[in-house]
Amino acid sequence: MTRFFRGATIVWVVLRYGLDELVLSSFEHPWLRLLTRIVTVGRKLEAPRGQRLREALERLGPIFVKFGQVLSTRRDLMPPDIADELALLQDRVPPFDPEIAIATIERAYRKPLAQVFTHFEREPVASASIAQVHFARLRDRAGVEREVAVKVLRPNMLPVIEKDLALMRLMAGWVESLSADGKRLKPREVVAEFDMYLHDELDLMCEAANAAQLRRNMDGLNLVLVPEIFWDFCRTDVMVMERMNGVPISQVERLRAAGVDIPKLARDGVTIFFTQVFRDGFFHADMHPGNIQVSLDAATFGRYISLDFGIVGSLTEVDKEYLAQNFTAFFRRDYKRVAELHIESGWVPASTRVNELEAAVRTVCEPYFDRPLKEISLGMVLMRLFQTSRRFNVEIQPQLVLLQKTLLNIEGLGRQLDPELDLWSTAKPFLEKWMLDQMGPQRLLRELRDQAPHYAKLLPELPRLLHSHLQQNQGPTPQLLRELLQTQERTNRLLQSLVYGGMGFVLGLLVMQLYVRIRIF
Repeated sequence: MTRFFRGATIVWVVLRYGLDELVLSSFEHPWLRLLTRIVTVGRKLEAPRGQRLREALERLGPIFVKFGQVLSTRRDLMPPDIADELALLQDRVPPFDPEIAIATIERAYRKPLAQVFTHFEREPVASASIAQVHFARLRDRAGVEREVAVKVLRPNMLPVIEKDLALMRLMAGWVESLSADGKRLKPREVVAEFDMYLHDELDLMCEAANAAQLRRNMDGLNLVLVPEIFWDFCRTDVMVMERMNGVPISQVERLRAAGVDIPKLARDGVTIFFTQVFRDGFFHADMHPGNIQVSLDAATFGRYISLDFGIVGSLTEVDKEYLAQNFTAFFRRDYKRVAELHIESGWVPASTRVNELEAAVRTVCEPYFDRPLKEISLGMVLMRLFQTSRRFNVEIQPQLVLLQKTLLNIEGLGRQLDPELDLWSTAKPFLEKWMLDQMGPQRLLRELRDQAPHYAKLLPELPRLLHSHLQQNQGPTPQLLRELLQTQERTNRLLQSLVYGGMGFVLGLLVMQLYVRIRIF
């Protein structure tokens, strides 16, 4: 019964905000079009469709707000006006009762709050759809009292999420069957992707692991601070991290008044992002202004502070190689190669005509090359490529969509800080080094080094493996086998000579040095 009333509420909100109009033109059943017109008589639809969708999701509650946030990253599926409006969704959620947070903490640690923290602030400092944060103090393993932030999961989230996800899957099936554009929009895949993100965020141990990995990667860069994780106090529904003190990056005038170099801050943000992407292949994928602060402490003045690590992106070596070749072709204006790479990677059907895809890519990219560098938006180029790709049924990979979404966030934030920011000049050294690492001799040396232990184990077994293979397959004559074994023995003797000769050479150098020292003294 609860699911029925929730479903009825969702349908009412959908009709009240005119969301049926988003797909009404492609309904294949005239009676459905007529029915929705009758049921929704008197409603006003003056607001743009994207705004109506955003307001409807806010009306439906935190889970649907989170869904809209994830949906805003899929610019390959959404029209620009809707994606831009969904990007405005924020987690404006009232905090839950501090007594519930304390009960969750005590249940997680199986001991009273006072035995865990020397001080705990009952009023939360931040509240979102999944969790809220309290400041506290505790003693670490060394007995030192530390200022910490305690993130506590909202109670009973899993049952609520499962019910709403079940309804989302049902609605996705309706959209796919009733709308001509349903299959292209892939609503079921989008809901499945949201399901994955949401369940990852429900496990605070996963977020803690993300934070620890980013902290380790960023160590030594001296541009960004990532809070330390206190693993002894981390559980699935409670996470304890170092308390960070900073000014929200959106408060630009306050930062400027404090003496922060704002143009440098903008460049540093780009450097941090490209380092995470091109060097580490592991990047913070939720870098909106609410998750970024700037330190004003003397020891770390002007450094970024990263928060909230529920969503991260990662790139495999295959992803990096694909992107490296695409960037190389793009900088050379080799649009035919870009089109061929899309086909070779399987992102577009093999039957796609290269010349047609090449023309589409050229239409998107060519206008940018005649602009000043500071006016070129790499994020916008990727976004337009994704939009154009819909014509060719391109399968956009989720990790690259996260990359594009985060790049748009970084560009927007950087140019908000410094309108003269030249993203390309800042990114160029990373791109050049990345492409050299991916496609130059350094990659060959790296792969040889990585595979050396495997080859060292395999080489001594080659004669036995060869003998066994030849016997099983009744291969070459014993004479050929003897010749192969003799060749192997000669190779072994040569290697031994080199090793012993090298040792003799080194020993000779040591004797000569000893002789010289004796003569001197």
